Amino acid sequence: MSFNPATPALSFEDLSPVSFLDRSAAVFPDRTAVIDGDQRFTYAEFHDRCRRLAGVLAPLANGRPVAVLAPNTHIMLEAHYGVPWAGAPLVTINTRLSAPEVRYILEHSESAVLLQDPQYDDLVATAIEAMSHPPVIVRAGPGDDGAYERLLAAAVPTAVGVLDERALLSLNYTSGTTGRPKGVMYHHRGAYLQALAMVTHTQLSTASVYLWTLPMFHCNGWSFPWAVTAAGATHVCLPKVEASEIWRHIHAEQITHLCGAPAVLSMVVNAPQATRDVDGIIRVLTGGAPPSPTLLAAAEALFIDVTHLYGLTETFGPAVLCDWHPEWNGLDAAEQSRLRARQGVSNVIGLTARVVDRGGGDVPADGTTIGEIRLRGNNLMLGYFKDDAATAAAAPDGWFRTGDLGVRHPDGYIELRDRSKDIIISGGENITSIEVEQAIASHAAVLEVAVVGAPDERWGEVPVAYVVLRPDAIVSEQDIVDHVKSRIARFKAPKRVVFGELPRTSTGKIQKYLLREGERVASDDRCS
Repeated sequence: MSFNPATPALSFEDLSPVSFLDRSAAVFPDRTAVIDGDQRFTYAEFHDRCRRLAGVLAPLANGRPVAVLAPNTHIMLEAHYGVPWAGAPLVTINTRLSAPEVRYILEHSESAVLLQDPQYDDLVATAIEAMSHPPVIVRAGPGDDGAYERLLAAAVPTAVGVLDERALLSLNYTSGTTGRPKGVMYHHRGAYLQALAMVTHTQLSTASVYLWTLPMFHCNGWSFPWAVTAAGATHVCLPKVEASEIWRHIHAEQITHLCGAPAVLSMVVNAPQATRDVDGIIRVLTGGAPPSPTLLAAAEALFIDVTHLYGLTETFGPAVLCDWHPEWNGLDAAEQSRLRARQGVSNVIGLTARVVDRGGGDVPADGTTIGEIRLRGNNLMLGYFKDDAATAAAAPDGWFRTGDLGVRHPDGYIELRDRSKDIIISGGENITSIEVEQAIASHAAVLEVAVVGAPDERWGEVPVAYVVLRPDAIVSEQDIVDHVKSRIARFKAPKRVVFGELPRTSTGKIQKYLLREGERVASDDRCS
């Protein structure tokens, strides 16, 4: 038997995540695909709507990007299929951005069309008024007087085939905390594989009901717009993330899965509506900052099974996940929490994660030697849109340099120690903010905490803690300091504790850079 590589391959077809909807519509046509308030669509209806949206957009975009500014609604879900089927890249825009920021993304991405919820009419009007080539505006959602539905009804169902799985699928813009946001280029292959990885790691099935607490504009919702569909499961849209609404949906729709930052998990666990009276285990993926052992224990008591992860916009979201070993169930609560707080092992789709020293060599797997996390694999971006220099700088040796610091444990699991910029160097000693945060979070009165380095004339930097207390809790600054000193080295204790709210991104992540900047400005003022 011989093999002729010149013969057309029968075993290869270009991958695209939109193909999951073709399959689910064929296999499960009458199953509920999407729930959005009073609206419910079967897989057959969802498929038809997405194909019709492609028919609307294809002649308007003519292959150029289509931007979407909308909350977590069925329209945002439909865009994740309709835009690629129109033969155009998808650009999802953070709904909390200012008009200049929205304008920058529209101009930089060269978006030909903007599909927008009417609640953002004023924002969009301000954003495009100074544009020399504004996009075509398609209003869609409550307040559009039925225009979106009329467009779909009149459209010819369309589906432009994917000729190259490495083609541009979407642009996801970074937060831009260190300058202009960068357009991270996702490819069809990566999104397809990432979606299957999420199905595997979260055990999605046809019986699953996924609640959209994670913004779909964030890393294309970690590929769950495609993952939930691949499983033939049900999407439940949640335009606004509020604890009461989350618990209402948990009970009304028998929610089995959701994702979000630890702040969202904390909101759910500490809500007045929180109850053990649920129909089964709720699986939650959380990332952005390590959930404290206290939060993990509280979640477990509510039958919420938490999987900690680590990822970036450049990795389609989750790159490393804390896969749980059944034998760990027999360990005591403190040890289980310690294990769950780790970020874990490489995503199942073939990503490779390393922890390396300054010379690029792998650090020992001893759980203490800190190095930079570097990544390579199927769910890495194509690069930064129109920014070859930044793309080259991100992976000069073929490995994506995350800028995040971590350790590798003897069992191979990775644990994030800090962002390189979050390490506090005090008197020549390295202090990881995460370690201090976890010590503070173990105090019964503490709801959330962020620790940053503040300039100090004597020590170079000292830790400062920003603390959010639980409702009605009363605790002093000295109480917090003493609590930390009883758990970790005394020199790591915060030199100052600030009580109040924490600044956040639209996905709930704490914006430490704003706290650091505030400390720097305050230090400059004291020295002037």
